Amino acid sequence: MIELDGVPELVDPVMVAAFEGWNDAGDAASAAVAHLDREWKGEVFAALDAEDYYDFQVNRPTVFLENGVRKVTWPTTRLSVVRTGGEKPRDLVLVRGIEPSMRWRSFCNEILGFAHELGVEMVVVLGALLGDTPHTRPVPVSGVTSDPDLARTMDLEETRYEGPTGIVGILQEACTHAGVPAVSLWAAVPHYVSQPPNPKATLALLNRLEDLLGLRIPLGELAEDARAWQVGVDQLAAEDSEVAEYVQSLEEARDTADLPEASGEAIAREFERYLRRRDPGAGPGGNVPGGGTGHATDGAEGSSYLRDAASGRTRPPKKPRTGTDEGPEGGEDTGGEGPPSGSGAGSGDSGGGGE
Repeated sequence: MIELDGVPELVDPVMVAAFEGWNDAGDAASAAVAHLDREWKGEVFAALDAEDYYDFQVNRPTVFLENGVRKVTWPTTRLSVVRTGGEKPRDLVLVRGIEPSMRWRSFCNEILGFAHELGVEMVVVLGALLGDTPHTRPVPVSGVTSDPDLARTMDLEETRYEGPTGIVGILQEACTHAGVPAVSLWAAVPHYVSQPPNPKATLALLNRLEDLLGLRIPLGELAEDARAWQVGVDQLAAEDSEVAEYVQSLEEARDTADLPEASGEAIAREFERYLRRRDPGAGPGGNVPGGGTGHATDGAEGSSYLRDAASGRTRPPKKPRTGTDEGPEGGEDTGGEGPPSGSGAGSGDSGGGGE
């Protein structure tokens, strides 16, 4: 039985989860949840028993010294609570861990048990995939769901993926069967520069999460890190003519695919985000201390999830590959429960990163 005596009563809570491993290209998703935890000073209230879900020969424990005493950190999944504050506060339950090695159904049931006890209104799972997308363009981010009603009311894609899946897809389906609204946000990471970290993809996920939940997320130095990352990759790519030519071909394909997105909702969404950060009183959702609106509309009324609704160092880029690229779902740019791949997948929101 789950006991949460130490957790205060939460306000309109949403669970945000990410898992290291197969569904976390460039560590973009797990870094996004870590950023939320760090900026909002999350308080860990629970950790899943590592013995139940992890193969320690795959995810090994680490030993460290604390005040001269040797201690062991076991691979696991931890849950923490953050309070976002503002005029209309909303609490987040953050789930951050490693994709389990075994007992995935029990793993998801345990997480859903916490969600039920805490009164979570919706679960958002973050993921990142390898894709044929150029590092010089905004990071494509797609929001998908298995719920047709949620897809319609929140301007999301209804997932049509078939094939191998990771814990992101399993948790989303578990939420659907349990009657908990669930959304997955997927960022596409250039396959030729897949080594972590990728602050540009992390920033894109956080921007999309802002739009989805109507929050203003403090970004700290993340935008500057994203710009520095792109400059570094630009320099490395320029040193190899073959890579530079390949990047140019990806840019041309992406620009052609994005032409229909050059107006309408994409511009409205970006302009609204600009106003939210520039003027505390701008936008339709009211004020949030420190600037920003209480709710973003994502370009269309009702597309945000409102409370009253339904309730290190960059390494050189790899040479371009001519065969299939194994992404998070075991095939070229499949992205698991994520977006249809290719240069034009997703919303194209980067929120910076040297565009």
